[in-house]
Amino acid sequence: MELLYTVGWFIVALAILIAVHEFGHFWAARKLGVKVLRFSIGFGKPLLRYVSPRDGTEYVLAAIPLGGYVKMLDEQEGSVPEAEKHLAFNRQLLWKRFVIVTAGPFFNFLFAVLAYWAIFVAGDVGTRAVVGTVAPGSIAAEARFAPGDELLAVANRPTPTWEAAVFALMAEVLGGEDLAVRVRDESGLELVRVLNGDALAGLPDDPALLSNLGLSPMRPLLPARIGELTPGDPAAQAGLRPGDRVRSVNGESIAHWGDLVEAVQAHPDRPLRLEVERGSERHELLVIPHAVQLDGREIGRIGAAAQISPHLFDEYRTEVRLGPVAALSAAISKTADMSLLMLRVIGRMLTGKASVENLGGPISIAETAGKTASYGLGYFIKFLAVVSVSLGVLNLLPIPLLDGGHLLYFAIEAIKGSPLSEQAQLQGQRVGLALLAALMTLAFYVDISRLLG
Repeated sequence: MELLYTVGWFIVALAILIAVHEFGHFWAARKLGVKVLRFSIGFGKPLLRYVSPRDGTEYVLAAIPLGGYVKMLDEQEGSVPEAEKHLAFNRQLLWKRFVIVTAGPFFNFLFAVLAYWAIFVAGDVGTRAVVGTVAPGSIAAEARFAPGDELLAVANRPTPTWEAAVFALMAEVLGGEDLAVRVRDESGLELVRVLNGDALAGLPDDPALLSNLGLSPMRPLLPARIGELTPGDPAAQAGLRPGDRVRSVNGESIAHWGDLVEAVQAHPDRPLRLEVERGSERHELLVIPHAVQLDGREIGRIGAAAQISPHLFDEYRTEVRLGPVAALSAAISKTADMSLLMLRVIGRMLTGKASVENLGGPISIAETAGKTASYGLGYFIKFLAVVSVSLGVLNLLPIPLLDGGHLLYFAIEAIKGSPLSEQAQLQGQRVGLALLAALMTLAFYVDISRLLG
């Protein structure tokens, strides 16, 4: 069921983003007088098909949802009646062809701007960027970060939430220069902490940016109160009930849920004597944790989850809500920053300065689609915005078969005064196909490696 849920939302996400991209090409072509023969979402066998009686355009929903295309009248792809040659793509002025090709990625960026605008207007809920712990000897410790520091800005980027803070850090860390972070400490005093640029340049290229810096977010301490129990597991068999408050384990006092987890994990297949508070009564229960393997070590597990109050995170939660005009400006800036960050990461991967593990293939995208959809509409829209920006950036890369490849051909045509020969374009398509196949293979490899640990 979970797999079907993930695949379902993956298809929904792809269908939306492909439709946005291809509609850009379709809309520009129609506006500039080019005849469109087919608008297809997906490749392969058509599942749904509709032919417009007005202009004969064929609209197709195909079986393989990993792309789409807009087929235009073009003499390079088949014979064109004399009466319709003025409607062929290849007969259009260079600037018109440029606009039609660019419109696809442009609509991806436009979609991202509209998505972020809607989020900022509706209110973007997040977690305040308050530091929980600072690892001794870390980059953050050297910069004198302290527990309770609330990040207010990274360089000149406001950081009202951890999401904004992590994005700002990612964007600025790549520069490898000293990085000023404005914080408010526990006493309310505003200070500037400076992260060392040389140390930042030596950070590994992986998603665990905060832990690499030595920072972890502030999290509320959970009381050691039992929430859900897994039927048949040691906790349920021992007689624990939802709502029980664990006071001690083997005579050692338990202050919060983390203490209980540590005690249980340290005693695989060994009995634990739990003192629990149930209402006004106290009970002593014996539980023997199951032994399970985690990251190459054996730990104990009893099959119990913490009871979490719905108001537990209220003091850490914040909402960023902007007016329509301010939201538009923020959305444009967010989309531009995201695009530049992706270009910089791609550049670092090509030069060997960043790991290919930054790549995410269809499996990663599918997993993220399912997770964000389960979190709520706002998270799913943010996910769509990020992937839409990625599609826009990738399609503008100068690789034949992509939009950027066509733009490269147009640039050559503008310089030499005539189009590239069909033979040259055919050779370029072969190179582009090989590059895309290699990129997809690498993305799948990274995805599968990630799944296999």
